[in-house]
Amino acid sequence: MDAMLAVRLASCKRPVAEAAQSMSSTTASDVYCPLWRRLMALLYDLLAVVAIVMVVGYVCQRVTGGTLVTTDGHAHIAWWYQPLQALVVSAYFLASWLRGGQTLGMRPWRIRVTNADGQRISAVQAIVRLVVAAAPMLLLGLAPVIGARGATWAVLVAWIAWFGFAAADSRKRALHDVAAGTELRRIA
Repeated sequence: MDAMLAVRLASCKRPVAEAAQSMSSTTASDVYCPLWRRLMALLYDLLAVVAIVMVVGYVCQRVTGGTLVTTDGHAHIAWWYQPLQALVVSAYFLASWLRGGQTLGMRPWRIRVTNADGQRISAVQAIVRLVVAAAPMLLLGLAPVIGARGATWAVLVAWIAWFGFAAADSRKRALHDVAAGTELRRIA
C-alpha cells in the first residue's frame, strides 16, 4: 500500500514541476501585451462606448420629451447630459476591470489588466487608471481658445504620448498603467 501511495505522489509531483519549469521559461514578451494588441482592443472598446453613448442619449431624449438638445441659432445641450455620459462610460470601464479584468474589447484579444503581481486590480487602481487615461479629454476645454479642431488634435497628440510610452517601457505599460501600478497581460 505504501509503495502505491509513493508512486501516486511521485506522478502528481512531476506535472507540477514540468508546469513550473515551462512557466519560468516564458519571457517578458510572452506575458506583457504589445502595443498593437492594446490598440486593437481599444478600437473594439470604442465600438462599445459609441453604443453606450447612443443608448444613454436615446433614453435621455425620451425622458426629456426631446428637449435634451435645443436650438435657437446654436445648439444647447442640457448641463447634466455630458457628465451623465462620462459617468456611464466610466462605469463601463471600472466594472469591466474590477469584475474580470477585461473590457469587451480585451476579451477577443485575450488581454487582462492586472496589478504588478498578476492579480486583480483594486478599486483605487482602477479609478487612478481611468482618471489618468481620460485626462487628455480635459484638453477639449481649450476649444473656445484654439477651436474645436485644435482641441481635438491636442487630445489626439496627448493620447499618442500616453500610449507611446508603452512602446518604450520594458513591461509595455502605457502612462496610465504606470500611474496606477497596473499592466496588461496576454492570457492563454
